[in-house]
Amino acid sequence: MSAHLIDNAASATAAHVDPARLLTAVEALASFGARADGGVDRPALSERDLDARRYLIDRAHALGCTVTTDHCANLFVRRAGTENLPPVMTGSHADTQPSGGKLDGCYGVLAGLECIEALNDAGIRTRRPLDVVVWTNEEGTRFQPGAMGSSAFVEPGLIETYRLASDAQGVTLADALTAHKHAFPALATRDEKLAAHAFIELHIEQGPQLELADIPLGIVSGIQGVRWYSVTCKGVAAHAGTTPMHARHDAMTLAINVRAEIEAFATTLGAENTRVTFGRWNVSPNSINTIASSVTFTVDFRHPDDAVLAAFDQQIASCAQRHRANLEAMFSHAPVAFEPALLDRLSEAAEALNAPTMTMTSGAFHDAMYLAQHCPTAMLFVPSRDGISHNPLEHTDDDYLVLGTRALAHCLATLCNEP
Repeated sequence: MSAHLIDNAASATAAHVDPARLLTAVEALASFGARADGGVDRPALSERDLDARRYLIDRAHALGCTVTTDHCANLFVRRAGTENLPPVMTGSHADTQPSGGKLDGCYGVLAGLECIEALNDAGIRTRRPLDVVVWTNEEGTRFQPGAMGSSAFVEPGLIETYRLASDAQGVTLADALTAHKHAFPALATRDEKLAAHAFIELHIEQGPQLELADIPLGIVSGIQGVRWYSVTCKGVAAHAGTTPMHARHDAMTLAINVRAEIEAFATTLGAENTRVTFGRWNVSPNSINTIASSVTFTVDFRHPDDAVLAAFDQQIASCAQRHRANLEAMFSHAPVAFEPALLDRLSEAAEALNAPTMTMTSGAFHDAMYLAQHCPTAMLFVPSRDGISHNPLEHTDDDYLVLGTRALAHCLATLCNEP
């Protein structure tokens, strides 16, 4: 197919995105696990999630697509291509936070299905297959860690450890995967030998940058790296009323000083790109009239520069040693840089739609973080009102949802017709 024909197909696909159909689908999916406050509570592989998956599978079949699954219950909705080539993939996740909104993850799945609708309505056949993927347990609220589906897709060996994870009721992932298989016995197992041609994930920003800049589309160049640490400071429990201040060994006082020191060097190291959070605190004996004998707190440090992350590792280790605090590394992930050629494709799509863009780094984790190890990957963001997500108040204006889907459709149609 010539470049001119590819451009025409991409423009036609974007034009056939149906706003009413897209927005109706958002409300339909949100009904599975709907909360009274307008939010959604749909844990991964729960009965509510199985009902939502049944809705998505039925819709996929109505579109003439096949649906397959894999060892981690990821769903792959395929619109066939004219040639037997590695597919172009898009999608996200359908599980939510316990008090989540309607769009986090779900928007990327529904936009992908709308792109298939648009290709059908425009009468366009593509060389490559198009797969819309529903990744399992991205949120990690029922089973830990998060992004199980996408990480196990890229590294299949992880599933053996993941299967042992259990939820608050003692149900293991293995149990949940068996329930999924029983719920959908007709789903064939995906049999794809080659890496995908590309993966594009469309997502709400979950932050305020696009809204503050009054820009409708964010082209995501990568995802910040992260370090999670646990810091434990020790003291001696004693009576709050009888122990003089100069004679105390107060673990809380020490912890507060250590926290302040960590924040100071973290912000100096990373400048405006630093994100440092002290999110979880445990105090022992946690009594109003007893001096703390032990305080443990967590540190979440994020930055897009690997060198900054390494410097943070060194400085927090030195800080813990100076204060005789116990330091435990809990989680680490390097920064992810997305494929420049795909970023160009997204820019071309936005330009074709006369939509302003800004290039940005994602501060949140997404399935695309793992897909980048499998194939060329990129992300596209639309604005989040007030930067709110993981909350029933999560909202993106309808016009932005439609524009993001049109840009995705343009990009996917182009990629699906590449050699």
